[in-house]
Amino acid sequence: MSGFPSDLDLYQIQLKNMTEVTIFILMSFTDDSEVQVFLFLLFLAIYLFTLIGNLGLVVLVIEDSRLHNPMYYFLSVLSFLDACYSSVVTPKMLINFLSENKAILLPGCAAQMLLFVTFGTTECFLLAAMAYDRYVAIYNPLLYSVSMSPRVYVPLIIASYLCGVLHASVHTVATFTLSFCASNKIQHVFCDIPPLLAISCSDTHTNQLPLFYWVGSIEMVTILSVLVSYAFILVSFLKKHFVEGRRKVFSTCASHLTGVTIYHGTILFMYVRPSSSHSSDHDMIVSTFYTIVIPMLNPIIYSLRNKDVK
Repeated sequence: MSGFPSDLDLYQIQLKNMTEVTIFILMSFTDDSEVQVFLFLLFLAIYLFTLIGNLGLVVLVIEDSRLHNPMYYFLSVLSFLDACYSSVVTPKMLINFLSENKAILLPGCAAQMLLFVTFGTTECFLLAAMAYDRYVAIYNPLLYSVSMSPRVYVPLIIASYLCGVLHASVHTVATFTLSFCASNKIQHVFCDIPPLLAISCSDTHTNQLPLFYWVGSIEMVTILSVLVSYAFILVSFLKKHFVEGRRKVFSTCASHLTGVTIYHGTILFMYVRPSSSHSSDHDMIVSTFYTIVIPMLNPIIYSLRNKDVK
């Protein structure tokens, strides 16, 4: 009656404004155009090498009958996963290096997060399954083909993907039910969970705790699985009296253990730490490393020490 908005009107206006953000702006490493061109060429080269290396390895395993065993089936699945993992993030990032418009629609951002977390989580479980495969191959090589029959390795691969989809769905739904009103600028090169929580105007405490515990639990389970498998491998390693036998065990496991260490180390640094210690610049670099650089390194890590692949 007085012409001034009531508290209810102000609340409704505020609520309307809170739901208006439908476009996000992705930040870049730098605003310097020359540096951005250099980064575009650098990451384009990395991306092309990633696709050629990983998809080439997949084709090699399919075409060469000498590589038709569970170890290389796991490796081909990992290579395909890495190619998809990198493709979720890199093309959009490359476009943003050369474009003034760095916008991404909310559905596109949600899809990117869903796929990114799915592939990342799947890789955690797949690396654990690969450690178990190495244990079976080394601990009892005569029964390897029986112990790791399709009845065993196919469910392990499927379970890895299902865990990835479940984990990603939980966090994507939880993140995009929040309200975004204060800012739509994501301090990151892609739609990751911590940068989105940082710009939400909702209470993100209920999102940060599950993120910490879910990722921490997945890391604990998968890393423990790897450690147990390698503990048995170490026992087998010590039992081998011949130098050639020990060298073969070391060569078989060193590449996988290297990949596991690099991948899990970066994830633990990124997610399993207090939100107060997050730095947008550091997080951007670390995320870029494990989503773009590691998929490029995996074909090198798993191929250089492998006589069969050579």
